[in-house]
Amino acid sequence: MKGSLILLDHINGREAAARLVAGKLDDLVVDSPDRPRIGAIHLVKAERQMKGQGGIFVKSDQPFFLRQAKNIKPGDALPVQVVSLAEAGKAPPVTTKIVFKSRYVIVTPSAPGINIARVIRDEDERDRLLVLARELLQDLDYGVILRTACAGAEDDAIAQDLEAMIDEAQRVMQAAEGGQPGQLSAGDGPHITAWRDWDAADDVITQSGCFEDYGVLDQIDALDTPRAVMGGADVFIEPTRALVAVDVNTGGDTSFAAGLKANLSVARGLPRHLRLRGLGGQVVIDFAPMSKNDRKQVQSALQAAFKADPIETSLVGWTPLGLFELQRKRERLPLHGVIS
Repeated sequence: MKGSLILLDHINGREAAARLVAGKLDDLVVDSPDRPRIGAIHLVKAERQMKGQGGIFVKSDQPFFLRQAKNIKPGDALPVQVVSLAEAGKAPPVTTKIVFKSRYVIVTPSAPGINIARVIRDEDERDRLLVLARELLQDLDYGVILRTACAGAEDDAIAQDLEAMIDEAQRVMQAAEGGQPGQLSAGDGPHITAWRDWDAADDVITQSGCFEDYGVLDQIDALDTPRAVMGGADVFIEPTRALVAVDVNTGGDTSFAAGLKANLSVARGLPRHLRLRGLGGQVVIDFAPMSKNDRKQVQSALQAAFKADPIETSLVGWTPLGLFELQRKRERLPLHGVIS
């Protein structure tokens, strides 16, 4: 199978979206009805400050944790947006900087101005988008970011998207004025998220059962084990309560450069495996033995691989014991807990 394919289906009654590239599972989003979605907006009431943690607990229908809570006092009511997921038993992090994100635009009610994705370099195209955004925003004191997908898109498609996000922003912000604590917007499910964030595919399949027809379920089952094979490397990816441990082995390769080859394979393939398994937070990699001179090459491969990954990841660096640490945003729930 050549090209890319997006499939929209359900797993165990939960909405799910999968992306195949050359027949290989490249991304997967599964809904979890018992957790707030990233992007969900709630009107909350501030509760208690957490001294030493730089934030405050807030609550609507459930508790959240708001960082950078300067000038917010217990009892204050304010709208917040979920920015990442949390482990079971912990309050999801939220922010007061609310945005409304769609395929072509991001509307920012609290940050006026028009910005265009830096990837769009053509000056004529940037001018076209700037004029279009100015016409639609007019005197509205909102900001807008025109996303990469705007490049080459029809004016009508961008305009409809922007108008829909402006309407949604006005609805939510008005509902937050004097309302009761609770959910103002549920956030996007997997099917909308796939349309919003994934590049256009050669085809989109929506019929029920397409996951089974195209082998997605078999590939998901293969992820339900700590062991993974990346190139010639034998890798174990094991989440714990505190962190995700990644152990790299050379497999059957006994050549002089086996360690470096295995480590480069893992550096290139790890973003995909973390993405599919829904793993985030602190990740510690125990690479196969290699010389210190080879570390720079492996780190460069990691930087290139995670730069192309859609989930925000910070590469921290090497520890005195020769482990490599990175910090990854929690945008997915662990796959095992979602589909079991």
